[in-house]
Amino acid sequence: MRNHCAFCQRSANEVPLLIPGPEAYICSDCVERAHEILNEYSKSAAAEDKQREQIELPKPQEIKAYLDEYVIGQEEAKKFLSVAVYNHYKRLNQNKDDIDIEKSNVIIVGPTGTGKTLLAKTIARLLKMPFAIVDATVLTEAGYVGEDIESLLVRLLAACDYDVKEAERGIVFIDEIDKIARKSDNPSITRDVSGEGVQQGLLKLLEGSVVNVPPQGGRKHPEQRMIAVDTKNILFICGGAFEGIERKIALRLNTHVVGYGSGKHITKMDQERLMHFVAPQDLRAYGLIPEIIGRLPVVTNLEPLDREALKRILTEPKNAIVKQYTKLLEMDGVKFEIDEEALDYVVDKAIEYKLGARGLRSLFETIMVDVMYEVPTAHDDVYRLTRDFAKQQLDKSNFDLLNSGRAK
Repeated sequence: MRNHCAFCQRSANEVPLLIPGPEAYICSDCVERAHEILNEYSKSAAAEDKQREQIELPKPQEIKAYLDEYVIGQEEAKKFLSVAVYNHYKRLNQNKDDIDIEKSNVIIVGPTGTGKTLLAKTIARLLKMPFAIVDATVLTEAGYVGEDIESLLVRLLAACDYDVKEAERGIVFIDEIDKIARKSDNPSITRDVSGEGVQQGLLKLLEGSVVNVPPQGGRKHPEQRMIAVDTKNILFICGGAFEGIERKIALRLNTHVVGYGSGKHITKMDQERLMHFVAPQDLRAYGLIPEIIGRLPVVTNLEPLDREALKRILTEPKNAIVKQYTKLLEMDGVKFEIDEEALDYVVDKAIEYKLGARGLRSLFETIMVDVMYEVPTAHDDVYRLTRDFAKQQLDKSNFDLLNSGRAK
């Protein structure tokens, strides 16, 4: 055996250490290099395994069952979202053949407090892939105060530690999409910099293109390092309250029948269920441009919450408000009980002030503030919330006056 490394051919005088083997030598430098190559291979294999593991999503019925644990009602919207998310990842896993499956971006229409953002947050908790919730209200056209459209993707990148490949397979929920509706069809001397211009800018993101994203969000500026992100495989879910769109829906439904006496054959629509009949043409009448509606082919709606649904929201979901207060008082060694009449009273007030599910927490926080202040030092084993105490607390806090504007 010659005294030189079998890999790099260097002699013993040229390397720190020459390690002998049965029939050859290897130097310490080549051992270190081999160790580095092995580590790189292990990391690459682990990343591939992780990617395969993440793509194994639950089936649509399993996704909906998970949503049922946190979101009461809204069966149709949960079904649409479950299918959209599942099909999105089937599309990512498809074999490259002659059929190109296009993505189906979703738009959810529903009154405030019905669960649009909650649905998005619940899906984000379930998925193992990058998911980001962003707000459309901060967006303006390039060159104006606010944020560029591309900054929507910053949170998606942050959700996967700026791994661009991972981000390009993610889901973005754009909240308050109705706030960028075109303000008016009439020309004006002032620019609508947070309306139609933002919609035009969103087109390339929704359709799929390579966009340059500022790493820290905000505005682009010269000499700034940009991150190129391809949005072709990013699924966009948009949500908005579209307040007043019921009038557009009612107008469209009433214009479908023409002729004397034909109106008597039409069943009178329940005003509370008009949102169930929302269609793309209603979104256009509200102020979304046709191009952006075409890139949001799946339109679903959230129904206004009735009395029964609001009452179930208080007690049934995994993170129900009553369960949260039960846990908080339990940490002080106190068992929390609540009368049925007290639950009914809170629900009635939420309906009266048109606060939706979001208002339930506001009501409970107002009612329970004195309880949470006194119980830790009262040394009681049980606390029971009654209707009379709930009414007393709301009256004392002038809740009626504070929310009189909402009830109109």
